[in-house]
Amino acid sequence: MSPAALLSALLLTAAPPSPAQKAKSLAASRSWEELYLAFSAGDAKDVPASQRGAVSAALHKGCEALKNEDPVMAYSLGERAAVYEASAGALRCLAWTARKTDQRAAAEAALRKGLEKHPRDGAFGLELGRLLMEEQDAVGAVAVLEKVPARSKEAAEAKRLLRQARAKASEEGAARREAERLEQRMNGTATGRPAMVDVQPAVAGEGRGSTRSASLNYESGTGPDGMRTRSNSRFVIKYFNNQRDFGQRAEYEGRVVAALDEAYDFTRSLLGEVRQAPVDVVLYTLAEFQTHFGAARARAVAGLYSDNAIRINDAAELSQQTRATLVHEYVHAALDDFCGGYGGNLPVWLNEGLAEYVEWRYLGSEDPDRTVRNYLAQAAKADKLPRLAQLEGQSLIMQRNPAVAYATSAVAVRELVKRGGTGRFLTLVREVGQGRPIDEALTEHYGRTRATLDQDVRDALQ
Repeated sequence: MSPAALLSALLLTAAPPSPAQKAKSLAASRSWEELYLAFSAGDAKDVPASQRGAVSAALHKGCEALKNEDPVMAYSLGERAAVYEASAGALRCLAWTARKTDQRAAAEAALRKGLEKHPRDGAFGLELGRLLMEEQDAVGAVAVLEKVPARSKEAAEAKRLLRQARAKASEEGAARREAERLEQRMNGTATGRPAMVDVQPAVAGEGRGSTRSASLNYESGTGPDGMRTRSNSRFVIKYFNNQRDFGQRAEYEGRVVAALDEAYDFTRSLLGEVRQAPVDVVLYTLAEFQTHFGAARARAVAGLYSDNAIRINDAAELSQQTRATLVHEYVHAALDDFCGGYGGNLPVWLNEGLAEYVEWRYLGSEDPDRTVRNYLAQAAKADKLPRLAQLEGQSLIMQRNPAVAYATSAVAVRELVKRGGTGRFLTLVREVGQGRPIDEALTEHYGRTRATLDQDVRDALQ
């Protein structure tokens, strides 16, 4: 071999593997956690377009390998596989593991994406139809089941389910027309005074033991903005579409009230305080929520706190996880109240960190899920965690890795609560919300600064 050829060979040997080679190698050795960590952060666009399919295929292989024995890790692998390439296999595995881990909104999003990108694959329409039927959305189920190709292997099952969906949709339409007729009769004999309605929501708290729902009367009326409302001392419930009939929505409204009451009770039990002023709760349809907050949020979240109101996505499944999201949003509303309406003055990591930490506690843990926890430990060891000073002024969802940003913020809050309890922590929150510099407040109440708290976070994670 000539000297030039030898040098070229040595350089090729020394060159780091490409993303595709790395992914294939880790998949071949079944190093699934290492594979996930290698591709969990960063933008898929950082990988050359020609290699993204290979990376996706390796992640999809891990999803399939773990979906029965470790569906949480399998879901994480499937999610990243779909980011690198939204292949039919990756989306199917993502949807399956999302359902297995009780992430119904994520499952629906994956199935809808599959229906859009792979219309000839009948599995997407059939599984989405099943999901929508379980969520009592017969009209939506009819729409997607009609898209299952007639020659697909799923066609026969889809046709059977379509008959059920059409019958259910017909029943719902008849019930709705009857409700409208009764409402019109009631309006025709009304005295002009707002009616007193006693909502008795179901007991909430799947997997956590029951929580008492507030035994408070809800009064129907009209708010200062002209919106029709039902309100008590805790919540003022209104529909984004002011023409929507409360009477037709009583069952859904009752479930929302039960979930919010649970958030109120859990927050009080953990923090020792709750919001004193009632908080507006605006109910949206999926289409309305998507128009105002974007399709990605509409598919993924149960609700959010924005402009002094908790805004609830009508189509979100009120599972344990999505109720945990409502706990998270109620904490934001409480912080706003604690700070005299100036919760937005808090550093983002402090505001989001408390909401995320309370959500973890609601779910029975003091840590994020295992995949994120493992990633945090690796990042802490390599001194690559974001600093709190970097998480102050920008929404965490805009960070390079939002899951890491939220978790880092929550660990910082957890460490402060461990040092002085919730009473001391909320004293600091009130002072900072009113304008006191964060380092000054941390020094007085905890003998820390953001820099030393950064080190506390790294130590805790290692």
